[in-house]
Amino acid sequence: MNKTVGTLSEAVEGIRDGATVMIGGFGGSGAPIELIHALIDRRLKGLTVINNNAGNGRIGIAAMIDAGTIAKMICSFPRSSDPRAFTEQYLAGNIELELVPQGTLAERIRAGGAGIPAFYTPTGYGTELATGKPVAEFEGRHYVQERWLKADFALVKALHGDPQGNLIYNKAARNFNPLMCMAAATTIVQVSEIVQAGAIDPEHVVTPGIFVDRLVEVPAPQQEEELVRAGAVYP
Repeated sequence: MNKTVGTLSEAVEGIRDGATVMIGGFGGSGAPIELIHALIDRRLKGLTVINNNAGNGRIGIAAMIDAGTIAKMICSFPRSSDPRAFTEQYLAGNIELELVPQGTLAERIRAGGAGIPAFYTPTGYGTELATGKPVAEFEGRHYVQERWLKADFALVKALHGDPQGNLIYNKAARNFNPLMCMAAATTIVQVSEIVQAGAIDPEHVVTPGIFVDRLVEVPAPQQEEELVRAGAVYP
């Protein structure tokens, strides 16, 4: 099955108001900036966004916040080198925050993709982050129950993909992206290059195509840090 689409706008079709959207990236590393900006162009409202952080500068996720697209952020680091967008909207009461320790965030997403509804972790025990959550004791140590995270859509960035959706990533830009591919009902991927079927060694495939629904080629993807340093604003 050929999963490629011709344009970014076509790739993000069907994402609706109120959807839960996972967005890959660790800061700017592996962040699908072009897909994010195409999503902003849809002028949606009420999205819940799951990401490692809450945006930087006035582009990417921060631009989504500026546009009023996001109602709730689930993330580990709402602060960044330039967190103005999130800070302004959070202090104004316009955006909700669910703060999740980074390792717990990754495991909640992994659990969503693996079909595991809940698990226990010692992280957060005895802190405000554990308030209202079940706690159990195992071998003399207390653990907090955490629930899986799933999404309606995932926006992901990879290095290469074939028409069937098999993906490889650029080193650390892999980060949350493979987990999110598995945890979303519909996975949308931008790749620097779409290669011919069979061009990727099966031993090198990180995300099998079964977890990918749409693939769009972005030959020269923008980098968040470079845009922030240049003072870029989207739109």
